[in-house]
Amino acid sequence: MALAAESQFHVLAVDDSLIDRKLIERLLKTSSFLVTTVDSGSKALKFLGLGEDHGSAASSSSEQLEAEVNMVITDYCMPEMTGYDLLKKIKESSALKNIPVVIMSSENVPARINRCLEDGAEEFLLKPVKLSDMNKLRPHILKGKCKDQQGKNNSNDDLSSSGSRDIITINASSNLNSTKRKAMDEGLSPGRKRAGFSRKNGNSLTVL
Repeated sequence: MALAAESQFHVLAVDDSLIDRKLIERLLKTSSFLVTTVDSGSKALKFLGLGEDHGSAASSSSEQLEAEVNMVITDYCMPEMTGYDLLKKIKESSALKNIPVVIMSSENVPARINRCLEDGAEEFLLKPVKLSDMNKLRPHILKGKCKDQQGKNNSNDDLSSSGSRDIITINASSNLNSTKRKAMDEGLSPGRKRAGFSRKNGNSLTVL
């Protein structure tokens, strides 16, 4: 049962190096992940339904629904669009921001690593990536799925609250109209109150 549950996690691996792509694909499949590989950041965005021109989301939506991506793992150094650029575009998208992103690089540059982690990357793995590195991925995927579910729940709560406010407004309006009709039936202006009197100390009257 555990193996079947893990196989549902789909990782999109992005690397311009064929050798590195084959390696990460083999490691992910050995760890029971479903894997899709692409060789550039632009192709990754197209697969995710975003696209560089932000206009291909509708055309790619059916493909995206058939194969939901639970994580993106990308090389840092790639032509045209770096792994950092890809990370930024994913995190700037309201539809994709909860997808965890892991960066890989053969260069150990602290400033680069810190920048990626500060801007939303879950992990920064140094190449060559090892099988033991795959064990770090599942907790991030589960956290991303929880965030996505919380976002959906919050949206549903907002809709429910909006519906409740509409009902309350309608009820309040009905009550106000009923009060006005009652006042008119009694021959009073809706904006005035009937005078009230309270007798105190014998003959003195106090107007309420």
